[in-house]
Amino acid sequence: MAKPRDDQRIDLLQGTLDMLVLRTLQWGPQHGHGIGQAIRAQSDDLLRVETGSLYPALHRLEKRGWLKAEWGVSEANQRAKYYHLTAAGKAQLSRERDRWSQLVGAIGRIMNPAGSE
Repeated sequence: MAKPRDDQRIDLLQGTLDMLVLRTLQWGPQHGHGIGQAIRAQSDDLLRVETGSLYPALHRLEKRGWLKAEWGVSEANQRAKYYHLTAAGKAQLSRERDRWSQLVGAIGRIMNPAGSE
């Protein structure tokens, strides 16, 4: 698939980044840079998370008890902080998925009202 142009990239809705981080960590522990890369890869390069957004989100999620962090060594043999989901984080991800489904449904009803077109 061809890479999207910068003007084709999608800005994340407020709060969506937290859900994407939690979902990414459901696949296993990862360091911050890896989380950003995973979101980018899984979205076919449509979503890019800037460092200035990602790390504050990771700290916020850790403070809420949804993530736990430990220092380790990255694939590039660099010291890195690895994040993993806590039980509370898994429960929050479930709530976020439910809310996301409701949001998608509501937007779908507005964009494609029954009986139109």
